[in-house]
Amino acid sequence: MPSITRDQVRVPADVPAPVRETYVDNFLKATRGTGRLMLFACDQKLEHLNDDFHGEGIAKEDGSPVHLFEIGSRGTIGILAGQRGLISQYALDYPGINYLVKMNSKTHLVKTSQEDPYSPQLYDLQTVLDMIDNGVNVVGIGYTIYLGSEYEAQMMTEAAQLIADAHSVGLLVVLWIYPRGKAVGDEKDPHLIAGAAGAACCLGSDFVKVNPPKKTEAASSANLLLEATSAAGRTGLVCAGGSTVDAEVFLNQLWEQIHVGGATGNATGRNIHQRPLEEAVRLTKAISAITLGDAGLPEAVAVFKGDKDFTV
Repeated sequence: MPSITRDQVRVPADVPAPVRETYVDNFLKATRGTGRLMLFACDQKLEHLNDDFHGEGIAKEDGSPVHLFEIGSRGTIGILAGQRGLISQYALDYPGINYLVKMNSKTHLVKTSQEDPYSPQLYDLQTVLDMIDNGVNVVGIGYTIYLGSEYEAQMMTEAAQLIADAHSVGLLVVLWIYPRGKAVGDEKDPHLIAGAAGAACCLGSDFVKVNPPKKTEAASSANLLLEATSAAGRTGLVCAGGSTVDAEVFLNQLWEQIHVGGATGNATGRNIHQRPLEEAVRLTKAISAITLGDAGLPEAVAVFKGDKDFTV
């Protein structure tokens, strides 16, 4: 299992000396002491409304938000990411989870063909600090930027200030960066995704979540990801999990993203929470076996099937 010591955590220069140890604490919590991120994405209840939580092929229990927190509590994750209100409703019942507060959001109702996407900041950092004062285990914040949107300047400005503010109190930041808008021809273009990864580094984010690039006849998605992981520099790159697929297919994609593409973990939502609770818990452990435990695909599949356990 990969592991890092406190002395090996690289603290950005914009983290003030009095809170450097807080930053290190939060980094080690979020990465479970490995330097890799296992992010359980639970921000879709606002982003996608109820489309991802009710319907054919989706477990009945996914209709209730408590399902997300049961998975986060019983499974093996690094952080649970969600909007401030969602977390505040349930966090005190699930104090053992590491939380990341998503600072901006929008629904999917207004399509790009109608208007370029803009995801507004919903609250300021003080509201997150108030949650921490109230006993919620918040280790970081997140923000989505749509590069190529006519509103990208506003989103980059909001994100840049939030990163500076978060680092000033020792919190981590994960950026979601997706090229999207009328100026974008192909959202899954590897070169454009690499540009998004580099933008995250320039803004000072600790991690960036991007879509995996679209494979070509000449190269796999994981091989094409190498340009993005290089461009990200010291910003750890993780890939969005996308819609639910067969668990073994997903685990193989994840293994390749890390060991071929150089990703620094994963960011998975629907592939976990759309499953029944016991299956979802096993999948978090299988994902973490690869992400946090450096397991091979056969071992991770055994964890998912329940033939082997994984804990950090």
